[in-house]
Amino acid sequence: MARKKHTVDLDVERGIAPGLVAKTKKRLVVASGSSHPTLSHDVAQALGTELVPTEHRTFASGEILTRFEVSIRGCDAFIIQSFGPPVNEWLMELLIMLDAAKRASAKRITVVAPYYPYSRQDKKGRGREPISARLVADLLKTAGADRVMSVDLHAAQIQGFFDGPVDHLFAKPVLLEYFQNSLSTDDRAKLTVVSPDTGRVRVADQWSDSLGAPLAIIHKRRDPNVANQVTVNEIVGHVEGRVCLLVDDMIDTGGTIVKAAQALKTNGAERVIVAATHAVFSAPATERLQDAAIDEVVVTDTIPLADEKRFPGLTILPIAPLLARAIKEVFEDGSVTSMFDGAA
Repeated sequence: MARKKHTVDLDVERGIAPGLVAKTKKRLVVASGSSHPTLSHDVAQALGTELVPTEHRTFASGEILTRFEVSIRGCDAFIIQSFGPPVNEWLMELLIMLDAAKRASAKRITVVAPYYPYSRQDKKGRGREPISARLVADLLKTAGADRVMSVDLHAAQIQGFFDGPVDHLFAKPVLLEYFQNSLSTDDRAKLTVVSPDTGRVRVADQWSDSLGAPLAIIHKRRDPNVANQVTVNEIVGHVEGRVCLLVDDMIDTGGTIVKAAQALKTNGAERVIVAATHAVFSAPATERLQDAAIDEVVVTDTIPLADEKRFPGLTILPIAPLLARAIKEVFEDGSVTSMFDGAA
């Protein structure tokens, strides 16, 4: 008589009830590059966690080494790196951090780049030019990024450059809350939202709707052969006697904003307030933004600002709470879109 073969249920043998599968609890890890450690610390604090200990070294030759000092195997890793000067050094450090995280067997790696580098090189303006924003996306993917998170991309199409999910966050709620609390009733009654150029009309129009204020547009012309020089031609809309709120995604050298503010004051504007997400502030922005035509400049801290780049009349708003909430939504498989009422 054939002997009956005895089989063992591996789940029972391991102490797991039949039919049930043991699940590994997800673990959140937040790591920081060297570019903006204060922002990274604030984000981690808002999430109720600490930054993972990370070694950053730069050798005499200029080569960079990063190493995670604790295990991140199987973790949901969020690597925060902002991109103020020197942009290329911070980009290389981020790529090396991504490679280290991938080789350390992180389960999913998300790049949190509050300001996306090379975002203004999103298309070919002339023949034989690169599309560097796409190149950055390819580099991030190759280095190991599964997902990218950024704030107020200069061009929406950059979302399509990365072969994976891109969380496009908007700083408007942060800036909007400030103006709703800081503007007097009289200022609100005289408020006009101004787009500094035709390319930002859609964003300015959204601000106009949110604040219940009329919209004005500044038409400018830029010489393609001369960098950072703008000529303002005309203003479309009524600005005389108005409190003008100039809204833009970034301020680099400040040329566009200052010329726009001067044009508004020349046309009778009572006050000019500038609101921008990214304070790049390349020289000579700090000096330009103290022009008499500008009454206040309001930015967020997506990019670190050295003390010498700060000036009276500058207000810096924290972006960490927004980033922390978005990271929490991604980690918990929630909805980032719900943070903005389903729209920008």
